[in-house]
Amino acid sequence: MTIIDGIILGIIQGITEFLPISSSGHLVIAQELLGIEQPGNQFEILVHLGTLASITVIFFDDIRFLFLSINKRRTQRFISYIIIGTIPAVCLGLGLKDTLESLFENIYYVGCALIFTGVILFSSKNFTRRDEGNAYYKSLLIGIAQALAIIPGISRSGMTISCALFLGLSAKESAKYSFLLAIPVIFGAGLLMALDIDDGLQIEISVAIAGLISSFIVGVISLKWLLQLIQKGKFHYFGVYCFFVGLISFFINGPY
Repeated sequence: MTIIDGIILGIIQGITEFLPISSSGHLVIAQELLGIEQPGNQFEILVHLGTLASITVIFFDDIRFLFLSINKRRTQRFISYIIIGTIPAVCLGLGLKDTLESLFENIYYVGCALIFTGVILFSSKNFTRRDEGNAYYKSLLIGIAQALAIIPGISRSGMTISCALFLGLSAKESAKYSFLLAIPVIFGAGLLMALDIDDGLQIEISVAIAGLISSFIVGVISLKWLLQLIQKGKFHYFGVYCFFVGLISFFINGPY
């Protein structure tokens, strides 16, 4: 993998991490098209850390407020929602780690997952727009939706925001909870990768830095745009895109 490859994949990650079209799925397809053979998912996790930095920049005021108001009951309840929503992804990620890593190398299953994402996203247009608050059971259900998105091709933001909208959260709160919920999961995945590189990092440092920087810069731009689209009720448009990309991926490679 070259620096140019790292920049291209970082840009793809920055765009697709926040737009509900599955960053992991697009990275798998892009590596297939570019002829990049990178075993495992180290690079995917690295560029996810770049977009994690994007989240902290865009939601900096919200994150700072949580720290400054940690003694308030409302803040403590919100943090408990984050913890509950994180549990399913932790359990699935640790329990099926090897199986999930193998999916990053099979574009056929990625295509199937993209089609599934497309159906969910397009269905979200029928969810009644309400403005209900979050709750413990809602946090758990949204967390399960996030856990499914560990599978490459299933959009994390698409699943969590769609689930939150279905459960009655407003568009603004759905987006806020979805992206704050991503912080512990992405950070934890990065930490696990750091602890699991006995043979050393399989990516050149220059390539890793190129991917991190490009994913961060493009991620900030993409996240701002997505938040505007959610407010305008255009979130489901991405479902059509995911569906057709999933179909196209079948022509790139078959199940074997």
